[in-house]
This record gives sequence, structure tokens and C-alpha cells, in this order.
Amino acid sequence: MNSKPPSDDGAGGPRKRGEQASFGGRWRRYARVSSALGGAAVRYAGGRARGGGDRTRQAAALKDVLGGLKGPLMKVAQILATIPDALPEEYAAELRQLQSNAPPMGWPFVRRRMRTELGDDWEKRFKSFDREPSAAASLGQVHKAVAKDGTPLACKLQYPDMASAVQADMRQLNFAFSLYRRYDPFIDPSEIHAELEERLMEELDYDREGRNMRLYGHMLAKEEGVRVPEPWPKLSTDRLLTMTWLEGAPMMRFLEKDPPQEQRDEVAANMFRAWYVPFYSYGVIHGDPHLGNYTVRDDCGVNLLDFGCIRVFPPQFVTGVIDLYKALRDDDPALAVHAYETWGFSGLNQEVIDVLNMWAEFVYAPLLEDRKRRIQEDEDEAGVYGRNIAMKVHGELKRLGGVRPPREFLLMDRAAIGLGSVFLHLKAHLNWHRLFHDLIVDVDPKVLAKRQKQALKAAGLG
Repeated sequence: MNSKPPSDDGAGGPRKRGEQASFGGRWRRYARVSSALGGAAVRYAGGRARGGGDRTRQAAALKDVLGGLKGPLMKVAQILATIPDALPEEYAAELRQLQSNAPPMGWPFVRRRMRTELGDDWEKRFKSFDREPSAAASLGQVHKAVAKDGTPLACKLQYPDMASAVQADMRQLNFAFSLYRRYDPFIDPSEIHAELEERLMEELDYDREGRNMRLYGHMLAKEEGVRVPEPWPKLSTDRLLTMTWLEGAPMMRFLEKDPPQEQRDEVAANMFRAWYVPFYSYGVIHGDPHLGNYTVRDDCGVNLLDFGCIRVFPPQFVTGVIDLYKALRDDDPALAVHAYETWGFSGLNQEVIDVLNMWAEFVYAPLLEDRKRRIQEDEDEAGVYGRNIAMKVHGELKRLGGVRPPREFLLMDRAAIGLGSVFLHLKAHLNWHRLFHDLIVDVDPKVLAKRQKQALKAAGLG
């Protein structure tokens, strides 16, 4: 990064207005989604009637339909693919592909959108602007550009009418999956509906994401192994987020080179600190560690790129996470119960606690052993890290009845699984115990609360 971003005041700034959901936009989206998903469900039912009810094939068909629809439903598919027990593994495996394989919008759309966001002379405000996107996702795509002063930039442009799409898709979500539930009762995302809707609405707010970016730049300023882009407010709006460009390679491209163990371990250690320095020092976590949200630099450092899914926890939640570690380490059942209650669980009995401990013992296992090891040493645990044990735990909680995991638990669950999966891909061999202890040694809830408040205020989030 060779230049500081300009300030947000002065003449010639971007047009600042939100894109509101419209009645017509919602109904157009209703019609498109109903047609696509209804047709897929009919084909699914027909296949089963003819004795061809292959779940893997039907999951692939659903992935193709959602990928074509873009927008919130595609994002929902990405999220469901990483939350344990939300979908069967066949569906999760297919939908995970939507994290990086979204088809982009063409240049005519980009030109119209940029004119709307920055005015008729928008191209004159850049030294250059790439016509082809460097990345395309569910809610928008990124174009590389160069500022007038030569600073490389990334322009994240939101797809049209996303506010209407979110409202329409979230209303359609339960209906759409109910069609599949008639033939496959394992598909039931209803318990996480509220979390999905809240997160999607936040991800449409690019002004908020820019502030989240500043927050992470503040929290990770001293981390040499982690870089965060800087937002450029004068070239940003509610639907266009411009930031400094950070060079790096996707994780899978890094792994294709078959790097030595030393490099794999260094990347993993930087990933660990990128996620957990903010959590244990400020009570903030990045809830979306999928492969499209970061890149790997030549020096094995990590670039964080997407800040739409950021959660701020009260200090007592952070200390609850540490208390649960200590409870497992010291075999202290009373402290474990206290930790779960701090997380937001209620109505706990011994049977529920035993189930929760099953998950906790799995997640904390690498942190409890003061030695170098893989994040997951059980060779029978194939695929996504922790999925089998997570599905078992969530299934047991459902069986016990009346136990609904709080949203905070679902978010931490997802972050742990996502990061664990990355460490599994890397084949990282580290002393996770010491990495963890370096972060929690001085955690004090009063100090954390003060530090959190100052950081949020500095980023414009307080």
C-alpha cells in the first residue's frame, strides 16, 4: 500500500444514497426464484418416482440453480454448506463450490453501475479500470483499478436490486426448501433463518463494511503476517466499496505449488492470529473464513479481503470461551456450566452438558496439548474439518428437545470449522497450545471492554 486513502469530504465525492427494496423488484425476484426452484424440485420428484433419487445428482442440480440465480440465495447456500447439520454432506459438498465459482456480470452492467455510483465522468477518476472482474461472488464482483496517483485499487461493485432480492429470497427460503423437505427430511435450515437474514442485510451495507475494514486495520496493525486493505471513501458509495489492492494468491493455488512444511505452518500461524488476535484482544471475530475471503502472499503472510460478516461480542463472552478451556483442562464441571451459560445456553441439564462437552473436547483438543500436532489427527475424519462430530452434536441437541443453540454458538461453531478446514488443507503441524496461550495470557474483561470501545469508536462503529 503506497498511499493513504483520501478523506470523505470535499467536492466531487460519490453519491451517497441507499438502494431501497422495491415492491416491483421483490415480485420479479419472487417469480424468478419460484420458477427456478420449483422446476428443480419437480425434476427431483420425477427422478425419485422413476427410481432415480440420487441425492448427489440432485444436490448438483440445486447448486446449478442457485448459482444462476445469484444474490442472497447463493449466499445462503454458501453459509448452509459450512454450518454443521444444516444440510446433508452431499448438498454441502456441492454448495461449497459456490464460494468461488460465481458467474460474473458483463461490462455493460459494470459501466452503467459505475456511472450511477460515481457520475458520468467516473472513468476519469481512475488512471485505469479493468473491464474483466478479478473475482465474482454472490452479492457483487471485484474489478482491479489504478488511482490517479498510481495506487492499485480494488473496486467491489454490488449487483443490482440486491435489497429487493434479500427481502424476497428470505421469504422464499423456507418455502423453497420445504419443496425438497417433502422428499428429503434432512434439509431444514429454519433454525438459522434469523442469523442468515441479519447477516445478509449487513453485507449489503458497503459503508458499514468499509468501517469494519478500518476496524480490522486498527486491530491488526501490529501483525506483520496479516494485511488489511484501506478503504477509499471518495471512490465509494453504499453499493461500491473501493479499497487498496493487496497482491496474493488463493489458498488452493498456493497449495498447488506443493510448498514445504515450513511455509504451510507459517501461513497457518498467520491465519490463526488474523482470526483470534481480534477476538481475544477486542472481542471481535470474522465469521466467514471461507477460501474466497483471503489470499496468501509470497512471504506467507495473509491478506484479509472481505468484512461483511463481522461480529462484536461482549467481553464476558470472550472470557466464557477461555473459561470453557480451563474447565476442560482442569476437569471442572461447574466452570464448564458457567461458560455455557455465559455463551447464552439456558435450561442446561447433565445430558445436555455431556453433549456440549463432546463438541468442546473436539474443538479444544489441539489447544490442550503442549506439542506440535495436526489440527485433526483422526484420519477417519475426512472432508470438512469437524463435520461428523458437529453433526452428531447438533443432532443430539435436537433429540433432547428444547435446546436451541444461541446464534453466538452457531457463529463460533462455523468459524472453528472453517478455520479448521483451512488448517487441514494446509497440513499444518503447529503447537496450537502455545499459539492460543500467547493470546489469552493477559485477557482482562475490563481492559478488553475499554479497548473494544476505543477501537469501535476509531472505526466509526461506536
